[in-house]
Amino acid sequence: MAETSRVARVWRQLTDPFRFSGLERHIAGRYLRSRRSTRVASLNTVISIGGVTVGVMALIVVLGVMNGLRNDLRERILVASPHLRILTYGSGLRVDDWRDALAVIRRDPEVVAASPEVITVSIASAGKDYAEMVNVLGFDPDTGKRSVTSLPQSITKGNLSFKTDKPGVDGGILLGSRLASRINVIPGDIILLVPPSPGKVNAALGVAIPKFWHFEVTGLFETGMFQYDNQFAVMSRETAQRFAGLGDAVSGIEVRVSDPDRAPEVGARLERRLGYPYRALDWQAQNSSLFSALQLEKLAMGLIIFFIMVVAAFNIVGTLTMVVNDKTKEIGILQAMGLTAPAVGRIFLLQGAVIGVAGTLLGLVGGLSVAYLVDRSGLIHINPAVYFIDHLPVHVEASDVAVVVLASVLIAVAATLYPSRAAARLTPVDAIRHE
Repeated sequence: MAETSRVARVWRQLTDPFRFSGLERHIAGRYLRSRRSTRVASLNTVISIGGVTVGVMALIVVLGVMNGLRNDLRERILVASPHLRILTYGSGLRVDDWRDALAVIRRDPEVVAASPEVITVSIASAGKDYAEMVNVLGFDPDTGKRSVTSLPQSITKGNLSFKTDKPGVDGGILLGSRLASRINVIPGDIILLVPPSPGKVNAALGVAIPKFWHFEVTGLFETGMFQYDNQFAVMSRETAQRFAGLGDAVSGIEVRVSDPDRAPEVGARLERRLGYPYRALDWQAQNSSLFSALQLEKLAMGLIIFFIMVVAAFNIVGTLTMVVNDKTKEIGILQAMGLTAPAVGRIFLLQGAVIGVAGTLLGLVGGLSVAYLVDRSGLIHINPAVYFIDHLPVHVEASDVAVVVLASVLIAVAATLYPSRAAARLTPVDAIRHE
């Protein structure tokens, strides 16, 4: 206990900011500068500041990349995916009394918009030998003041009217830009889709012959999300109901809430109000593995880069220890002239604090600049088939910056404790006689 109290007392004496005198600041500044010039920092000081700068820069950029991936993926996922989907249990996965359920859902105070939808799969072909599997989405384009998803804002050609100009077609359809490119169609072309329901049995052959539906491509959309642009085809809900063989039923109800992060709570509340067999599936649950992996990567990368700052702290310890050994005789002379031991300790504490603050500020400016340039220029391209996006996004959050800056300064100051105490414990006689 006595030793702990003594260490605490020494720490208070060393870290009292109001006890830095002009002489202490002058001596600390002289030790930071080179011997050859009073205006140039010494090599040891530059190396120490550089170590802190690199650590802070790397940590800010890496955390920004992790945040950017998370936020960009979330925004792109929510382009064609609603915050909530209200589905049912059972093998049919169809909602027959969806109008009553829709009325209950829209009465929830946190629900901004809700609309029935039809989801199914099909095989699309432009009438040639090549065909592609597609996800067919049928929904109501007009859902009131606000659309359930932001897909309407992603249309690059055409619109959501699904109006056709060609005779004999079953309806209009919008395709993802990548899907349209792969099957080589443009707006105005006709594509063939095979419905999921079994076709009629041919009496002569004794097998089911599928019916081909003819759709006119009335537009293209580009969400920036590889999965949607590469696999999705959109049509009106009524056409999708007929195409999927659901009659008047739908696959589910898509819901938009005021706060996407509260989608699980809203979904649980709607489940209780609707009762069995309804169930809610929020966007986080649909992509839980992806976001969990991103969060784990952010934690792991942050921890790895944090050790760079620890290495920089050891660099500060080494630098100040060398300065203490180099200036031992000067310290002894100063003590003989009346400079107290706590004042000697504060000189080296101030020296380490200057290194930490200067390195942190330079790293902060450099990290924010690099993050801005990488994000705005789209300089680093990545494979959209793997990561769903085509460039590396960087989003720096104020909370991350605050934690990095605070941790960097604290580590730098903590690194000065050992050399500061070592300098303060020198006696004038031993210091002057030091070889």
